[in-house]
Amino acid sequence: MNKTIRRASVFALLLVVSLLVRATWVQFYDSKALADDKNNRRNAIRTYAGPLGNIIVGGSPVTGSAKAGSGDLAYKRTYTDGKLYAAVTGYASQAYAPTQLEGIYQDVLNGTDTRLKTAMDTITNKRADPGDVVTTIDPGVQKAAYRALGETKGAAVAIDPATGRILGMVSTPSYDPSSLTDANTAGTAWKRLIDDSDKPLTNRALRQPLPPGSTFKLVVAAAALEDGLYSSVDVKTDSPIPYRLPGSTHDLPNENPNAPCTDASIRQALRYSCNNVFGKMAVDLGQDKVRAMAEKFGFNDEQQDVPVRAYASVFPKGMDKAQTALTGIGQFDVTATPLQMAMVSAAIANGGKLVSPHMVAQITDGDGQVLQDDNKDPESRQVVRSSTAEQLQSAMRTVIEQGTGTNARIPGATVGGKTGTAQHGENNSKTPYAWFTSYAKSDSNGKEVAVAVIIEQSDAARSEVSGNGLAAPVAKAMMKAALKN
Repeated sequence: MNKTIRRASVFALLLVVSLLVRATWVQFYDSKALADDKNNRRNAIRTYAGPLGNIIVGGSPVTGSAKAGSGDLAYKRTYTDGKLYAAVTGYASQAYAPTQLEGIYQDVLNGTDTRLKTAMDTITNKRADPGDVVTTIDPGVQKAAYRALGETKGAAVAIDPATGRILGMVSTPSYDPSSLTDANTAGTAWKRLIDDSDKPLTNRALRQPLPPGSTFKLVVAAAALEDGLYSSVDVKTDSPIPYRLPGSTHDLPNENPNAPCTDASIRQALRYSCNNVFGKMAVDLGQDKVRAMAEKFGFNDEQQDVPVRAYASVFPKGMDKAQTALTGIGQFDVTATPLQMAMVSAAIANGGKLVSPHMVAQITDGDGQVLQDDNKDPESRQVVRSSTAEQLQSAMRTVIEQGTGTNARIPGATVGGKTGTAQHGENNSKTPYAWFTSYAKSDSNGKEVAVAVIIEQSDAARSEVSGNGLAAPVAKAMMKAALKN
């Protein structure tokens, strides 16, 4: 064999070997990645080959499946009261990746979760019957929140303090997930939702941290009591008026200049929402102690899963004393979600113990057998001493009975709360955010609930924007619904 033929043969052999190596690599190593690729049409065909499992609220499904009109996708997702539950369910779309519970539990809902497989499914390699996701959502609380929020831009969360069960979670303006389910029409709906300046696809309850304003004073008060800076909510504080921000030429004003805030006790300062008291209190404690207390409540937690991951609420670092004073009233770079502020009230209501919030109770198979029970032994931690929690509960009741939160009073229930109005825009040039966080306990059946509400934008005149005027009525409606038998 001459040299040229020999070289060509060797080269051809190398090509064949390379091809075999590559084929082996693709088959045994890249196959799963290719199979899971979001652009692999076979995944969508397999997912929508049959009806999906359901998301359950109050014992009834709020999702369903219907036969698709045409094409290779046999079924599509449907929703009952889609706008009402969008912040909980998210959407399952033939065209886009699923979100919220639809996304987290897509393997359960489409039958590919290995826990669903029977022995026969394994032998035949048949896709298992889909499972269901049972939520903790109370339909009465959810409806009350949705109706009370109405056309405003805002969000609300309700939690059972003793169990951590999320009873309601609403974000407005909402959207109808049904508009995104069909691949033939989803594109138009998607563009409309993305272009909407009100951002209806954003879950404001979990994923839009904003300045919490005076609701954050509860955290500062907790830090002061736990640290021993003040021994009781009824001890006078060292809080002059005017209070000059340290190292600056600016005084920290109070919303009501006539309120009795000079050296006011924590109870009095919460009742009248005295900025001078909590601004100075934050400076006296120091930013590290305030941050430590905020983090006990859940601030700065990058992995707050309910099981949908919430964006972290933030208490900043590296501040000067003037900036620390502003954090004491929930301003500067402090941000919080409604979930976070509901957690603050829940911990206070529960004797200082924070039970991890969650909105999924159980995962079941197609026959209703429980595969996963999230209600059993949820994580909890003691945030403040029970004695501190009792004092804060008492002070929060004063806010409702005699202070800035009277719109949240409920006959036949013990209610405590805190209002908040947070600056918005440079030099507060935009409409302020209205906040309210609270707890309530029925005097008759012992039921409890903790709530947080933010009104980001409403039709109210700027002078009428307040936590008591806009957010407290929403919280009241939710609390009344949660306390019913």
